[in-house]
Amino acid sequence: MRTKLKKNRSAEFFWTRPPEFTPPDSNGGMDACVEEQFLTPRTNDYQKLLTSYLESAINLTQASAGVVRMLLPDEQTLQVISAVGLGIDEIGPESIAKLSCENCDRDAFRRGLCATDIETCSAREDAGTSEQCRAALSIPLESANCPGVLLGVFTLFFDTPKSSSGKTARLTAVFAEILNSLIEYVKLNREAKRAELLQERQTIASEIHDSLAQTLNFARMSTRLLDAAVRNKNDLMIKKYSDELDNALEISQKAVRALITDFRSEMDPAGLLKALQTLATEFRAKQDIVLESSINVADLDLPLEYEIQVYNIVREALSNIAKHSNASHARLVVDYQCGYFVFSVEDNGVGTFAPVEGHYGITIMRERAQNIGGDIRVESNEGLGTCVQLYFPEPGSDWRKLHD
Repeated sequence: MRTKLKKNRSAEFFWTRPPEFTPPDSNGGMDACVEEQFLTPRTNDYQKLLTSYLESAINLTQASAGVVRMLLPDEQTLQVISAVGLGIDEIGPESIAKLSCENCDRDAFRRGLCATDIETCSAREDAGTSEQCRAALSIPLESANCPGVLLGVFTLFFDTPKSSSGKTARLTAVFAEILNSLIEYVKLNREAKRAELLQERQTIASEIHDSLAQTLNFARMSTRLLDAAVRNKNDLMIKKYSDELDNALEISQKAVRALITDFRSEMDPAGLLKALQTLATEFRAKQDIVLESSINVADLDLPLEYEIQVYNIVREALSNIAKHSNASHARLVVDYQCGYFVFSVEDNGVGTFAPVEGHYGITIMRERAQNIGGDIRVESNEGLGTCVQLYFPEPGSDWRKLHD
């Protein structure tokens, strides 16, 4: 999992390669990767809905294939989240594209639609051209509530060249408007649902604080009074038992405080990706450490409980870097590999992380991971920095029904 680092405190420092991830199975991850490669990808309701609209657009425009790409947080890269009609050899080259490739005719793209002859397109010259995909119509998907904010790109492929102003182009524009509305609706609906769940957690936290936490605090003070009152009668045993009770109450109180903190999570209603971006921005503002953030997932649709646990784990890992690593550079990488979501937090510091419970809080991080069916891997080598990697499989529909 570890990557040998080119460590240098100057601006010349660079990571040699992405964090490595090996799925947890008996064959070193090979079985899981092969299975993921050949099985039909699991899709959520949002992707199914997009695919349904995409199929309708292909039928009405008599296109050969179509894709919907969403913009990654780097605002430069597009990732396919729905595709219809593309074969295995074609979907690979189309799965990730630079935004510049989709708007090579910048004037046409700014006007709303770009017609491309794929056979003469230099950006796709290494991808090969099938008989069914010789031309493309691409149109930007923009936020209805924030005009000019790009969400992604909608592309239809044809077996013959198409004009950017004909009937087919007009139909493509109509479907783009529908997709705009659909994407915006799903986004707002997710935010509203997430805000509602967060409010419920806030209410529960307040109730816990107003009752159980205060009761435990009172019990602890009562224990001290009891200890002082009976000290002169059975000193040895009374002191022993009162200390044990006091210690138990203190541990319970800390657990309740942790629970309250968890329920009062500062999760962004806009979702985990936005929350992680904000976390990275705050880290850069407060720390003299260069933090690179690479989020390689365009649409991260997770239950709220997953998002909160992931957010707290990443926050704790970044806090450890700030407090203990003596690093000059760090990075946060979010990816999806072989059926697992993978969150890697890595630094180029002194590499003295000890994976035991203590001021690093590794036990709490691991418990959080296990609550969502995942685990934590830690690798730390002196002089090579530390990598904390959280991974968990995509939650199934049963988990969503029970917890969303």
